[in-house]
Amino acid sequence: MTGLKPPPTTPKSVRIRRSTGRVTLADVAHIANVSQQTISRVMNAPNSVALSTRNKVLAAVKLLGYLPLKTSEVKQKKLVAVLTPAISGTIFDVLIQSLNTSLGLHDYQMMLNESGYAAKDEDLLIEELLQSQPDGIVLARMLKSESALETLRQSGIPVVEVWGTTPTPVDMLFSFSHEAIGDAVANYFKALGRTAPGLISGDDPRTLLRAHGFLHALKKLDLLPEGIDKSPVVWVTSPTSLGDGRTGLAQLLTQLPTLDSIFCSTDMVAMGVLIEAKSRGLKVPEDIAVFGFGDLPFTADTDPPLSTVHVDSAAIGQRAAQALIDRIEGRTVARPILDMGFNLIRRLSA
Repeated sequence: MTGLKPPPTTPKSVRIRRSTGRVTLADVAHIANVSQQTISRVMNAPNSVALSTRNKVLAAVKLLGYLPLKTSEVKQKKLVAVLTPAISGTIFDVLIQSLNTSLGLHDYQMMLNESGYAAKDEDLLIEELLQSQPDGIVLARMLKSESALETLRQSGIPVVEVWGTTPTPVDMLFSFSHEAIGDAVANYFKALGRTAPGLISGDDPRTLLRAHGFLHALKKLDLLPEGIDKSPVVWVTSPTSLGDGRTGLAQLLTQLPTLDSIFCSTDMVAMGVLIEAKSRGLKVPEDIAVFGFGDLPFTADTDPPLSTVHVDSAAIGQRAAQALIDRIEGRTVARPILDMGFNLIRRLSA
């Protein structure tokens, strides 16, 4: 057809502020598909940004005719990078939400980085994290690489570790002991009079610490079965699932026919155990007591309601955010290392 006007050179998805006629930093970020902080670094410290990213940003700047504001006109938000094994649908949900809310109240921006549970080159992971030039860092992933940890120490950037204790924190730490949790659940089963506890555990570092605490306590309590053919443990791959609970219970019943209680590395695994037990005609807790970890929102509504370990993730997030803000803004953090503890939540499943 004729008479049609050619499409505009500026994409329709970019909304330019008509009140001023000025193309904004957000417009450029949208076209280049990068953060506004990256745009600022290209403008102010180009050598700190990878060449391919610089080229993409400069192309967007040229396309839109972007004219950066004077430094005095720009209010830059402080950036806090968060490194976590998983982002959504996990026990980290409340922690992430709490961090984001707490930081946002002080006009700080959170940059979320998902590492997964699989083993990675942690030195590269930290190198990429530092390339974003954050003002502060929250580590919800446990790092094993000493060189990566030393890089963080030498960076001079305030760091908060959460979701697990360590005798040698990088900087600040607000968390709880996974070994103590395992120990507490084992002793709880002992108090209930259970004589053949089992464990379904993921294989990520922190879950292994809970498993170690549980099994060590069983040994002290003389609750470990005799004979290598009677293993009380089923190992599954993290991140764990409801299906792992179903298959895990089936396997445990084969390995340990006298099984009368199970500690599950996550609430999702525990829910799978409840479903599998019901399908086999086993009563919970009469035949098998079931204990989870995480106190996820659904745990009070399972059938029966699930006993679990509660960690105050919201409080940890608030504490971590405030500590970083204080350090970044030059204030002293009174208690930079703090064990936030945990609670055993007793419901009908145990």
